[in-house]
Amino acid sequence: MNLYITGGGTGGHVTPGLAIARYVIEHEPGSIIRFAGTKKGIESRLVPREGYPLDQIDIIGLSRKMTPQGLAHNAKAAYLTVTAVHRAKKLLRAAKPDCVLGCGGYVSFPVVKAAQQLGIPTVLLEVNALPGKVTQQLAAKADRVLICFEQTRALLGNRENIRMTGAPVRPEILEADRKKARARYRLGDRDKLVISFWGSMGALYMNRHMAGMLALEAREGTTFRHIHATGAAAAKWMPEAIEKQGITLSEHPNLELTEYIYDMADRMAAADLVICRAGAATIGELCALGRPSIMVPSPYVAENHQEKNARALETAGACTVLLEPGCTPEQLLAATRELISDDERLASMRRAAAALAAPDADGAIYAQLREVIAQHS
Repeated sequence: MNLYITGGGTGGHVTPGLAIARYVIEHEPGSIIRFAGTKKGIESRLVPREGYPLDQIDIIGLSRKMTPQGLAHNAKAAYLTVTAVHRAKKLLRAAKPDCVLGCGGYVSFPVVKAAQQLGIPTVLLEVNALPGKVTQQLAAKADRVLICFEQTRALLGNRENIRMTGAPVRPEILEADRKKARARYRLGDRDKLVISFWGSMGALYMNRHMAGMLALEAREGTTFRHIHATGAAAAKWMPEAIEKQGITLSEHPNLELTEYIYDMADRMAAADLVICRAGAATIGELCALGRPSIMVPSPYVAENHQEKNARALETAGACTVLLEPGCTPEQLLAATRELISDDERLASMRRAAAALAAPDADGAIYAQLREVIAQHS
């Protein structure tokens, strides 16, 4: 298979493409795979690290500000979009792919648009419950639109080209074993483990509240162990912020602060409750592992799509949603205590999360790619 993958800006638009690339290579070792992205997005680091070539596209997203600066930015964005489509056409003519897979982010628009204008088969992967602008604009002419939430189908007009596949999940998540993971961390049957994280870069507002929550836990005592990953930026100030509240974490062995959880697959498998954002990749992993969660969606993402993701899980009974505006350390701790002490509810949430899992999403997406290519051959 000669596959051209595009997507970028956030890990949620890049890691699914990388997962599919690995799956294709595993099942068709002679395949040719190239990526297209920007030089500043996270794809510029993740894609080369995986050993795939990355063609660079010069493009920027739109500004929501109706100020002179915002309007000037949008004029530049419109110009770059036009030039990016021409650039993408040159790249595609050189690559001669069997299919183009768009994984989201504004950089995917010119590449998929160019492919559609050149008559190259296109497949869109929409990992969020609320379809992004790129998916909305290009879905009508795509050969397939692959979705991860059933709610997305109606939002895209119930088109005939829509297929439910789920989102790709890292192999280490699918292979994680809860019993082995809990034994690894010396957790007994009655021990409860809570892990929390806001993403690799952290989140200033929520990390401040997490510092307050940890201080409250230390001061009032807890019946559970709690590990919080600060992210790179907060690792420098969170320990001091907690100490200023009169707490020395080293005196509380059930509380742990770490910059990054490197063994995330096993930690999540061992956890009884996860506190996190509501990105599509995180949700896919929680469902694959059947983990209950408290989600605080990021309000800073396009069209507030993280809240839509979280609400989909909440409706299914798999998570509790707290909104960042107004969220406090006391609210976080109260919600955690309420859930961690209710074994029946945790069990129900585990079942609900697992029911939403798509354990063979990679295979389902691969099958759709093969089908589309066959239809055009």
